[in-house]
Amino acid sequence: MTSPNRCLHFIRQRFKGGASRQGDLLFLGILGLLIFSSGFGLRDPWPADEPRYALIAKEMVTSGDWFFPRRAGELYPDKPPLFLWSIAGFYLLTGSMRSAFLVPSLLAGLGTLLLTYDLGSRLWHRRVGLYAALALLLIFQFPLLAKGAQIDAFLCFWTTLGLYGLLRHLLIAPNWRWYCLGSFAMGLGVITKGVGFLPAFLLIPYIYCRWRSWRRLPTDSEKGQWRWLLGPAFFLSAICLWFIPMMILVRQSGDPALMAYQNNILWRQTAQRYASSWHHIKPAWYYLVSVIPWAWFPLNFGLPWYIPAWRWRLQRKDARYFLLLVWILLVLLFFSVSPGKRGVYLLPIAPALALVTAPLIAGLLRKVAFQKTAWRVTLFLVALFIVISFAGMILNTPLNTKVEALGASPWKLTLSVGLAGLLILFFHRKERGVLALGYFFIAVWLFYGWMGYPLFNSGRSPASFMAEVGQRLGPKRELAMVKFKEQFILHADRPVTHFGYRQADHKQEITAAHWLREKEGRVLMVPKQNMAQCFMIDKSDYLGLRHGRAWYMVGREALGEACGEATHTVKRFTTRAGASLLH
Repeated sequence: MTSPNRCLHFIRQRFKGGASRQGDLLFLGILGLLIFSSGFGLRDPWPADEPRYALIAKEMVTSGDWFFPRRAGELYPDKPPLFLWSIAGFYLLTGSMRSAFLVPSLLAGLGTLLLTYDLGSRLWHRRVGLYAALALLLIFQFPLLAKGAQIDAFLCFWTTLGLYGLLRHLLIAPNWRWYCLGSFAMGLGVITKGVGFLPAFLLIPYIYCRWRSWRRLPTDSEKGQWRWLLGPAFFLSAICLWFIPMMILVRQSGDPALMAYQNNILWRQTAQRYASSWHHIKPAWYYLVSVIPWAWFPLNFGLPWYIPAWRWRLQRKDARYFLLLVWILLVLLFFSVSPGKRGVYLLPIAPALALVTAPLIAGLLRKVAFQKTAWRVTLFLVALFIVISFAGMILNTPLNTKVEALGASPWKLTLSVGLAGLLILFFHRKERGVLALGYFFIAVWLFYGWMGYPLFNSGRSPASFMAEVGQRLGPKRELAMVKFKEQFILHADRPVTHFGYRQADHKQEITAAHWLREKEGRVLMVPKQNMAQCFMIDKSDYLGLRHGRAWYMVGREALGEACGEATHTVKRFTTRAGASLLH
């Protein structure tokens, strides 16, 4: 039995998989579910993005307004609503945000994994499909985001379905149904996050390959060429599921705020945000230097072996490799050109990267040098975990200061991962280094979920903090916040008033002081840096340091005399939330 077959046999024996496509799908589904769901239900939404999406989704359910997302009562035009709808739907189904907010990403991760397997099996054969799916699970960024509640794992499913539909039509056999489904998926990707059209970049290398008569392209029949127009039609029809009802509701209402929302989400948050970003500004080389080394690890350590193999296949004009590799480069170029950059933007590339490396894995597993390199990489990671753990427990290093923000010491967790890695290396010789690396990454995600979630939750979620605030206030007092963070409102036990998420600090402070004077029984939560103008810190109650800010409880007795008159241009927003989302 060859080395690759021994590895597959070894994995299947461990996870009780099968030797058929159905068995592979079952094996991958169980393995993916094991990784993505580890720690499920043991944590609340964590900043920066998760509390925002959870809060908006809950407000959709409580208000019944599904077409105009609101963050604490204020319109939120930054993202289209499909992902928010998915969280809201599961919240409506379960009644618990803890049970709902991670489900869309989990299901999207499983869907992406199975699509990658099926596409690899159809473009090459079943074993390549299995390698592609396992390689995708190894890419560090993929499980990381599939275990979270950011939009990007959900977007990755739609872009992968778009790639799947287009590649089945462009590379396997002309299939207009899959072409239309892929185009429809891209439209759903757009109403998830504006860049859902990314799979359409495949048409650029496809046109070149067709022109140069590359191999592995199906016969192009001249009949029915008009059906290429069906792609844009299905793409637009998916977008119109949200766009047309939203436009109708805006016109019917005549509300200037809704009209501003419409213009913001259609123009400012799309073309303007791409061409002239106002935050996350990074240099052009940011992805190459600061993201790819960790996001695509450990798949990228095999580049010295991949590049010669890819070059040889491109010289033979294999269109499968050319389409996938050029698409990866085009997407990377597309995101690099924009001044605004975030590491999560590269996630849609991960399935294509796994697919283009999977056909090489069978040969690489036979190479002793490749297996030994994987073993050494695993050894390095294990040693790193153990050394950092002991350094953190024994020495006072700068790293200790940085991890204080987690709210708990992570050293027992990192030491447990390191010891599990030592055990894995003990049972795997250097000739089975890839298998050792795979098991080590599984251990990382399992420990992170089952041990890390409950360990870090108290520091990353203000649930207990807001429960204490609620007890100090009693049941009848009104609460408002200056410079609020979504996670505080998410866990408040009563409606919370605020003065605009993006409103200037001095305007918020003046309006908050006016709100406090208006009625007895009102209390403000104010961060220390916003106290000087309107509030006396020595007459306020210190609540504690949470999420990078020192918070104070301010009553009418703490109002300062230097505070100006309230401006009438600052709106007040009061949330509908009346109970913590933990229940």
